Amino acid sequence: MIYGCIGEHLPHSFSKDIHALIGSYEYDLLELKPDQLSGFMSARDFKAINVTIPYKQAVIPYLDGMDEAAQRIGAVNTIVNRNGRLFGFNTDYFGMKSLTERTGIQLSDKKVLIFGTGGTSHTALAVAKALGAKTVLKVSRTAKDNAVSYKEMYSLHTDADIIINTTPCGMYPEIYHAPVQLDRFKSLSGVIDAVYNPLCTELILSARARSIPASGGLYMLVAQAVAANEVFMDRPCNAERTEEIFRQISRDKENIVLTGMPSCGKTTVGKLLSKLTGRQFIDVDACVVEREKRSISVIFSKYGEAFFRDAETAVIKDLAKLNGAVIATGGGAVLREENVRALKMNGRLYFLDRPPEMLSPSDDRPLALTQKAIAERYEERLDRYLLTADVRIRNDTRPLDAVKLILEAHGYENIGC
Repeated sequence: MIYGCIGEHLPHSFSKDIHALIGSYEYDLLELKPDQLSGFMSARDFKAINVTIPYKQAVIPYLDGMDEAAQRIGAVNTIVNRNGRLFGFNTDYFGMKSLTERTGIQLSDKKVLIFGTGGTSHTALAVAKALGAKTVLKVSRTAKDNAVSYKEMYSLHTDADIIINTTPCGMYPEIYHAPVQLDRFKSLSGVIDAVYNPLCTELILSARARSIPASGGLYMLVAQAVAANEVFMDRPCNAERTEEIFRQISRDKENIVLTGMPSCGKTTVGKLLSKLTGRQFIDVDACVVEREKRSISVIFSKYGEAFFRDAETAVIKDLAKLNGAVIATGGGAVLREENVRALKMNGRLYFLDRPPEMLSPSDDRPLALTQKAIAERYEERLDRYLLTADVRIRNDTRPLDAVKLILEAHGYENIGC
């Protein structure tokens, strides 16, 4: 490996994609078990690397020097090999500070709780202090000299203003977890999660549901990568590239999720989107049929709607872990809040709205067997479609017109339709 990233588990990593947009070098991901770290670091067979969980502190004994930020923070996420001598840097500091400022979360004179005690928690502590936090406490599963326990936190510190999560809780593939329940905190004015996959963790969704400013860690990842590139290449990188790369990575990693009535065009539009963007197309109903080994009409007639909805939810919770896909949902998928919540973790929801008179009955849609039933379902569900959608797309002309609107809304430019 010449350039790359080392960590224990890296299936969630976007770093390779980000560095492909920043530089002209090959950037690889290398998973190392703890007993492999010493051999890798001692060999020094690389030009420059990033370091992630759980090695941001473990690499320090192998270094010949560190920059001021890394020394002060006590964690390293970037290492450069200069003629056989290894020098460590902390570009995470720039990344987290940039994320906090971009999100508009004010830390000055605030009480801040930092979840976790690893390398990234040290960075969060340094950023919080630099931005003027009044009180900063780390929170760990067990009380330590430099951290309170979660039990103590709930007893004494639910008056916190800001929460910063630096633990891997909620990270892919265990995306349906959160380090804390926010309903105990009545004074929160901001939540930051260093986790970036999924794009919106359970913690971030919970904060936004309470109208609390919140952001996941993708911008931090991009900003630190741009700063790391400057160290790798020993030359400045255009700061404007951070925003450009963040927008592109966000666009490419965020699923395009199509919702709407049966026969509103989700499959047709979804396949066209897949063809034009190279994204994988997935039909939730088809996945349910494959999972249950029987048609939807048979599932409804033999087991009932509740059984089908449970199977649909199980499928959606698996698909919601994907990045960069086009997902066509069933007509009733948005009726369950847990489905919507799962789909929004990595996706943007587009409601394909076709007037009920243009919708066609079908034998394989048990709740839409007649034109009258379709009209009734449309009226029953319209408010829910609108409430859960990020964007409403009229689909009453050519499918390509709807595709164009979705591509524009999703941030694509110069894709011919």
